[in-house]
Order: sequence, then structure tokens, then C-alpha cells
Amino acid sequence: MEKVNVLDKGFVRLIEVMGSDLTVVNAARVSFHKESSWDGEQHWTGSITGKTLPDKDKKLISYLAKHKHWTPFAHPQIMLHIKAPISIRTQLFKSKVGFVENEISRRYVTEEPEIYIPKWRTKPTNGAKQGSEDFLEEGVDYNMITTDYKESVTLALNRYNSLLKAGIAPEQARFVLPQGTYTEWYWTGSLAAYARVYKQRIDPHAQWEVQEYANAIGSLIQPSFPVSWAELTK
Repeated sequence: MEKVNVLDKGFVRLIEVMGSDLTVVNAARVSFHKESSWDGEQHWTGSITGKTLPDKDKKLISYLAKHKHWTPFAHPQIMLHIKAPISIRTQLFKSKVGFVENEISRRYVTEEPEIYIPKWRTKPTNGAKQGSEDFLEEGVDYNMITTDYKESVTLALNRYNSLLKAGIAPEQARFVLPQGTYTEWYWTGSLAAYARVYKQRIDPHAQWEVQEYANAIGSLIQPSFPVSWAELTK
């Protein structure tokens, strides 16, 4: 299974792929009781050895994407395993259409949490209410901020463990954990849904961390759907 490391401790891992560019083509051509094929070997992952789609089918995919005929792109499915900070998971989970997720639960899991240590950026200017500006240069101020952050995180982790040792239910002890705590989930969605998330989160106005996850998602999906992904993410 392919895996791309993201941030300091996160990752995106490809679990399973159902379908290919040919799936998209035939989902569209069935309207006319037609079916396309290729001569190359097709693996269950959707990858193709030796052959590509005929030009007519590439043009069909381009037409479907350009005119927003999204249903043929909803038939292929991709399952990913993602590890990300809670606040980044929240942003990604805003995309609901075409997705289902199952997440690790700290109602049941009590092992030591992992915390994201950010690359610090300065606050936005010109009255912007969200986002950030440039990365903060490493130096005395940078190191002091990182030290303060780590001290706060350590305090939260100590309190979490103390609550568990005191017999407090894990489902309540987790409330003390910071937003930078890593979580993991299985995320299954259609090709159309993932392309929509990718385009939204790759935007320069999106948070840098979520852009990193979008890049990883795209790099894992693109090889299985080279024609469709290129057209959907133009």
C-alpha cells in the first residue's frame, strides 16, 4: 500500500481503489447501450499495464468534466487511511457528499496521543479574518514560541493521563487534549468527491497544512485515474 508522509507525524495511505478511467467511460456510454475497452491488462486497483484509453474515450472524459456531468466520475471509489491533527480533520470532514468516514475513537483508545508541532506562520494582514502570511523565520522568537507550545502540550498530556489514572472515563478525559492532537480515520469516497476536495484544498487561500494533505491525496489518486484526474482538477 502506497503511503505519503505529511507534516511531522501525519500521513495519507492508499488502501484500495475500485475502478479506473475506463469505469468512467463505460458509466457514461451505458446511456447509449455502448461499452468501450482497452487491450492492456487491467489490475483490480484500476492501474493499466501497457495500454491507455482510446482517443475517443479521452475526449469523452474531457467533455464530461468540462460540462460538469459528474455522475460517471462518482462510480469509481477510493479508500484512504489518513492521520492528521484534529483541526485539519475537521476541515476535511466538511466535505460530506460522496464520502463516508470511520475515525479512531478516544472513547476506547487510551494510548499516548501524538501532537503536531507546527511550522509557525505570521497572522494575516489587511484585516483578513482567517489564514496566515509568511512562515516565521527560525531564531530566538521562533524557538521561544515552540518551547511555550510544547510546554502547554505537555501539560495537557499530563492532565489527560492523570484523569485516566484517577479513573475518569476516556470519553471525558479526552476533552483536555489540544486541537493539535493527531487522529486517524478511514475515508472512502468517489473519484468526483475527492477531485472536489482536492481543488478546494489545493487553493492558495486554503490553510497550508490542509494543502499538504490535498497534495498527498492527489499524488496517490492520480496514477489510477490519469485521464479523469487531469480533467477534473484543471
